[in-house]
Amino acid sequence: MVVRVIQERETPHIRTFIGPGKAEEIRDLACKLEADLIVFDQDLTSSQQHNLEDIIKRKVIDRTALILDIFAQRAHSSEGKLQVELAQLVYLLPRIKGRGIELSRLGGGIGTRGPGETKLEVDRRRIRHRIQHLNKELKHLRQNRAMQRKKRKKASIFSTSIVGYTNAGKSTLLNTLTNAGVFVEDKLFATLDSTTRRLILPNNQLAVISDTVGFIKKLPHQLIAAFRSTLDGVREANLLVHIIDASHPQMEEQIKAVERVLEEIEAVEKPKINLFNKMDKLSQIERERLKRRFPQGIFISALTGEGINKLLEEIEKRATEAVVRVRLHIPFSRGELIQKIYEHGNVISERHTSRGTSIIAELPQGSLREIKKLVKIG
Repeated sequence: MVVRVIQERETPHIRTFIGPGKAEEIRDLACKLEADLIVFDQDLTSSQQHNLEDIIKRKVIDRTALILDIFAQRAHSSEGKLQVELAQLVYLLPRIKGRGIELSRLGGGIGTRGPGETKLEVDRRRIRHRIQHLNKELKHLRQNRAMQRKKRKKASIFSTSIVGYTNAGKSTLLNTLTNAGVFVEDKLFATLDSTTRRLILPNNQLAVISDTVGFIKKLPHQLIAAFRSTLDGVREANLLVHIIDASHPQMEEQIKAVERVLEEIEAVEKPKINLFNKMDKLSQIERERLKRRFPQGIFISALTGEGINKLLEEIEKRATEAVVRVRLHIPFSRGELIQKIYEHGNVISERHTSRGTSIIAELPQGSLREIKKLVKIG
């Protein structure tokens, strides 16, 4: 049984977030209902959490702790588990302070640190050491991912990243497009592990497409930091496919939540397709209303396959527009530009002349705009 309690306040109470009287009301209600857990849909400070537990006499957790716990249950790959553990430890570290106050009362030397406080310092040191170790492992994984992305970029392989609110249908879409075999379940954060697959476009052009961890409003900062290697793929993709659950009653709130996360990870300005999923759940009137409101959107059902061909055609169009083949004449005095071309594009041929270096290359539009300001294009 779940009971919801709401309190409206101008500002949170400094000690208990909600008012002390409301905390006592929750205590009495929890006792009556024999509740085991109290969950706050906001972030609490460590002192607020402990003060509430003192009053309510039940375990109290906040929004971030709940999300981290769900993530811990859903992570399956070694990288996903490392990312979740790092986020949990970063969350826990400042919160063992309050527990240490209780531990230090267990006894100890006169005028010196007691055994509880000593244990607290050991716990902190172990957590910091583990955080350092996890950061090193994840850094190594980020470097491997970066090398893979660099190889794809060098080969001019167009990359697409699927983003969206949790449970919007990212994994179902990836399976429909690529037969990826990704686990799908009607749950929040059913899959946390990023998957990248080859995608053959209608014109037989090779592309790659990746899914990402589901976004959510007020996504904890610890998770954004821990899942940096996964989110790097979003930042560096050529195109984002923002999949939206068109049947959800809070659809527009979810769209805004995803946009806020994209802004936080500096990816909000990337080229993007707004993809409205689960159209099979809408009536004809609801479909027409949605299409009038979002005329630039693409409307699909990843489950039934409706609209998938139109999505592939749009990705193909974006991929074709994204890369241009050009001939560049680089003066000998601007040798650094040759390295830039190799880094950002696919060099077809390179020939040295009396005036400099002549290169034929395929370059993304963004990189080409920067280079064409500096060199002659033939």
